[in-house]
Amino acid sequence: MGKSESPAQSVLSYIKANKIEFVDFKFMDFPGQWQHFTVPSSELKEDSFENGFGFDGSSIRGWKSINESDMLIIPDPTTLFADPFIIAPTISLTCDVVEPATKEKYARCPRSIAQKADAYLKSTGLADTAYFGPEAEFFIFDDARFDSGPNFSFYSVDSIEGKWNSGREENPNLAYKPRYKEGYFPVPPTDKLTDLRNEMVRNLINVGIDVEAQHHEVASGGQCEIDMKFKPLLRAADQLLMFKYVIKNTATKNNKTVTYMPKPIFGDNGSGMHVHVSLWLKGKPLFAGSGYAGLSEMALYFIGGILKHAPALLALTNPTTNSYKRLVPGFEAPVNLAYSQRNRSASVRIPMYSTSPKAKRVEFRCPDPSCNPYLAFSAILMAGLDGVMNRIDPGNPLDKDIYDLSPEELKDVPSTPESLGHALKALEADHDFLLKGNVFTEDVIETWIKYKIDKEIKPMALRPHPHEFELYFDV
Repeated sequence: MGKSESPAQSVLSYIKANKIEFVDFKFMDFPGQWQHFTVPSSELKEDSFENGFGFDGSSIRGWKSINESDMLIIPDPTTLFADPFIIAPTISLTCDVVEPATKEKYARCPRSIAQKADAYLKSTGLADTAYFGPEAEFFIFDDARFDSGPNFSFYSVDSIEGKWNSGREENPNLAYKPRYKEGYFPVPPTDKLTDLRNEMVRNLINVGIDVEAQHHEVASGGQCEIDMKFKPLLRAADQLLMFKYVIKNTATKNNKTVTYMPKPIFGDNGSGMHVHVSLWLKGKPLFAGSGYAGLSEMALYFIGGILKHAPALLALTNPTTNSYKRLVPGFEAPVNLAYSQRNRSASVRIPMYSTSPKAKRVEFRCPDPSCNPYLAFSAILMAGLDGVMNRIDPGNPLDKDIYDLSPEELKDVPSTPESLGHALKALEADHDFLLKGNVFTEDVIETWIKYKIDKEIKPMALRPHPHEFELYFDV
């Protein structure tokens, strides 16, 4: 950006200098999918960043009714990136959604909720920046088929890496398929996805995302992880959507497909999204101290807030029925609401890779990448701040391997909800902490709960499950 240029003018200069033909506007729907529409670059003017562009809000999930459908998107000029997947030279801009009559930000726009969470944090005087570092795991498949009708239902996913293909005729089958739960860090040729992940990393870097590492993950059948550098809340959520967009499109260009479903494969690890969080004030980290695991009192109270509100939080951080196929007792996913240093079986972990105060953070391990990051990150922040402001004691840490504890030792350790329905009931009963600063509204909470029940829980409850035929057909 030139010295005298505003962010909006900088976008227009970029368009001219790079002969950009189209501008793609991206915005977030309520459940958590990026939406978009495109205009010729000549349609983008300096006043477009104030006046916006109109669209039909009634066609977006969880939003307006047909009689109040007109909405506006306002592009954010600081979110520009050149889209590497569209043939014509195209830039992408992430947008806020506003009411056309008042130009007020739409209360159900997830991005506006994240902006209000940021503003609320600053208003407390406790901190001015909340950094978030999500680790979104995903599966790369060679084939994914699924369908459901009145008299049938099936899904089938496949991967050249899948251990289930060890005996398949592949003309020839060259073996080296990761064993179940042994996919963490094997070198090629067992890891067959290194080149593809490198291409993904290259594309991520080219759109402005700082990447720390990439690797194969635990599960057989193409589970992977690419780690991004932490960013302030709003930017972290924007970046996670860019991340998913780049990963999916890079895979598609290589004739593969990516899913962020938490549990697409039975009997092996699911995909989580561990979320690292820290609070800062005037450039100084606030979570480093002399307490347990080198934490400050603020950090411990922040953990207390997360643990207290975790059942309600999961309705936003683990928002699908499939999420609770991953969060099952006795497996690697953290279902016990406890905290610990280094212990990956705790739902809140304090990473101990570095002793630097700047690296001190807490890691909430329950979330998964099916979530809407604007809602999930905002809710995590609000829960933690409630802990700080009300000095919520997180209790004693649990430094033992939780999975080796006896039932007697485990009986006093609370657990995550068993299903999305249970999480939604927890959110219904416990959401006052989300309403502070008008970050979330009663309308948002009520609409979220109703949408999830009507569109996901009830349809799932009505359909016979294929495994039920295995269990009950001969009764």
